[in-house]
Amino acid sequence: MTDITTEELKTKLDNKEDFVFIDVREPFEFEEFNLGARLIPLGNIPGALNELEQYKDQEIVIHCRSGARSGNAKQYLVEMGYKNVRNLLGGVVRWQQLYSV
Repeated sequence: MTDITTEELKTKLDNKEDFVFIDVREPFEFEEFNLGARLIPLGNIPGALNELEQYKDQEIVIHCRSGARSGNAKQYLVEMGYKNVRNLLGGVVRWQQLYSV
């Protein structure tokens, strides 16, 4: 499962591709700036497994501020049997560097 670059994610979003998009930051971070992903803070991922079960074989893209928390979330989901989980390299920081004015 390869991670995803900011450019690849932008293309997926622009093309309205079908994938599960999760933001593992905290609510205050999400409120400040978000990419339209579903907010599930990192600490809530274990409790959200029942909701996420239906996506076990689908592509899941996870992001956070810089890629560290989402990397941990990716590792956890892979350990729980999720097949296609990708971490956004550089996170929101990289996105803002490339696409925010």
